[in-house]
Amino acid sequence: MKFLLKIKHWQLFVLLIGLPFIAQITMVIAMAVTKNMYVSFIVFPVMMIFLLIFFFGWFYALGTNLHKKLPENLQMNITRFKAFLFVPVGYMTLLFVFVLVMIAMSPRIPNPAILILIIPLHLFSMFCIFYSMYFVSKTLRTVELQRELTFSDYAGEFFLIWFFPIGIWFIQPRINKLFENE
Repeated sequence: MKFLLKIKHWQLFVLLIGLPFIAQITMVIAMAVTKNMYVSFIVFPVMMIFLLIFFFGWFYALGTNLHKKLPENLQMNITRFKAFLFVPVGYMTLLFVFVLVMIAMSPRIPNPAILILIIPLHLFSMFCIFYSMYFVSKTLRTVELQRELTFSDYAGEFFLIWFFPIGIWFIQPRINKLFENE
């Protein structure tokens, strides 16, 4: 996934926003024309897998490769970052499989006790995504400034990554600059 560090901001935008948007429009048109709702069972999973791979792949590429550029005295916990990045990917995959199984068993109503498991997993997955955004934004800014940072030093990067459809246009050119010689 290291190629995600070298592609241009508009290419990353097309991968993460444009292609899923086109796939969704295509899916809606195909369902309207064919009057077949099962088209979504093919297009939506493929689109979600594609989006998961590239979105979290971008995070992984940023976190691991920027970590290598950190000064020796300002190291961050890369193992925690990798573990916390895996949690939402695993959770979304399991949730996706669970939803498909529930749809396949549509006459049966799922047990409400499942929510007792889903809600904490969902909240922990959200925490892990925020931690990953924190890690990537702080690592990026630390590599650029080469000093110890406070949250105010990398808050802009954090929010740009959080609102990634906009943030890609500002963050990715800086990433390109950091990795242009490799």
